[in-house]
Amino acid sequence: MAGHSSREAGTRRSTTFFVTSVLVLVSLYFIIPVLWVVINATKTTDDLFSTNGFWFGGTFALVDNIRNILTSNSGIFPRWFVNSLLYSGAGALLATYFAAAAGYALSKYEFRGKNLMFGLVMGGVLVPGTATALPLFLVFSRIGITNTYLAVLIPAIVSPFGLFLCRIYADAAVSTSLLEAGRIDGAGELTIFHRIALRQMVPALVTVFLFQFVAIWNNYFLPLIMLADERLYPITLGLNTWLSQTSRLPEFYQLTIGGALLSVIPLAILMLVLQRFWKGGLTEGAVKE
Repeated sequence: MAGHSSREAGTRRSTTFFVTSVLVLVSLYFIIPVLWVVINATKTTDDLFSTNGFWFGGTFALVDNIRNILTSNSGIFPRWFVNSLLYSGAGALLATYFAAAAGYALSKYEFRGKNLMFGLVMGGVLVPGTATALPLFLVFSRIGITNTYLAVLIPAIVSPFGLFLCRIYADAAVSTSLLEAGRIDGAGELTIFHRIALRQMVPALVTVFLFQFVAIWNNYFLPLIMLADERLYPITLGLNTWLSQTSRLPEFYQLTIGGALLSVIPLAILMLVLQRFWKGGLTEGAVKE
């Protein structure tokens, strides 16, 4: 018995060490690039090329760099920043609402072709966004909405993964008996969805919103194809235009690095703000009806 217990304890310790080591390596993989950006955003252009990439330079130039970022090219960076917030915020909000409505309907209503429709949606998960960008451009150019905000917003409001997650979560968390009680009380289907179902699905909605927001914020290829006006660019496309000028104007290195640092801030804030909504829903669906 003692030998058996010691073997179990040893196995648990070794497993814990292995899992901890893997998590540390994964954390470093994500943290190191951010750390590099933070450190180098504080340097002058000369220090950027003459000092170690993971240590500060002789001059702390973060404030000057941010001022240059905000004023360069007639102050175009704030416009890019607002554009990214518009694309990501509006796109993620609409995508989350439509995914919730469709997932709820597929979960709680019975109608002909439901499983076929869900299978088609799952097929959409397997199609990468780059594969649909060119056909979307051809369609949008035919109807005349390329080089507009709609050209980026319309594709952003579709989230097959969000629909899948919302259906699975609605199956587990939304009580059918609660919906029936609402119908008995005379509530309409839209009222039941908005006042009962959505509240039960909050953790899933937060997840879909965050995933969609990050995906739209980091999207580069679709805006590259759809947009020609620099004033409509999101941050990703705008920073790439600055990066393309570094071969003849080295100071654009600092603008690009500083802009990358500023572009991370909304994502970090969003993660910190929304994570509390996950904690309240971790046990949803754990109690059987």
